[in-house]
Amino acid sequence: MTNRTLLILLILVGYVFSPTIFTWMINPSGAWYRPFILWFVLILLAVFIQLRRKSNEL
Repeated sequence: MTNRTLLILLILVGYVFSPTIFTWMINPSGAWYRPFILWFVLILLAVFIQLRRKSNEL
């Protein structure tokens, strides 16, 4: 899958699930670390993509 197709797919998924994720994150009865879960997943995804890109360039 090309980078452009993957980016469009990620934007579409983010658009569809953003209301649910936002409501889940700001729920007052939830845990304090909920917003950090999303950032942790984004950082892991960026690291994975970067490592994969570097291994393909060799």
